[in-house]
Amino acid sequence: MTGGVGIAGVIHDADRLLEAEHFPLFVSVLCQGADRANAAVDRDGLPLDRPAIAEHFVFEFRACDRERVALWVGQPNLTVATGDVFVAAALNPEQWH
Repeated sequence: MTGGVGIAGVIHDADRLLEAEHFPLFVSVLCQGADRANAAVDRDGLPLDRPAIAEHFVFEFRACDRERVALWVGQPNLTVATGDVFVAAALNPEQWH
């Protein structure tokens, strides 16, 4: 689907970002960019003349309370889930698609 094209942005030692007031907005904007890059169609729904680009962003924390992070970044336009060692966020399809 992606034609072998993709990127992953990794931010190491991201603990201080959790203190930033803008962190939830930052996560939302990254999700919006990843969603557009991962799409195989343009904003009008027409197929793109390029393969979709798999795009992911990873924040690595030294110490992280997953539930706290999920609550902090949670907002109506995002779907947030937690696992054993991660918190995942993506655009809420009911809000964006």
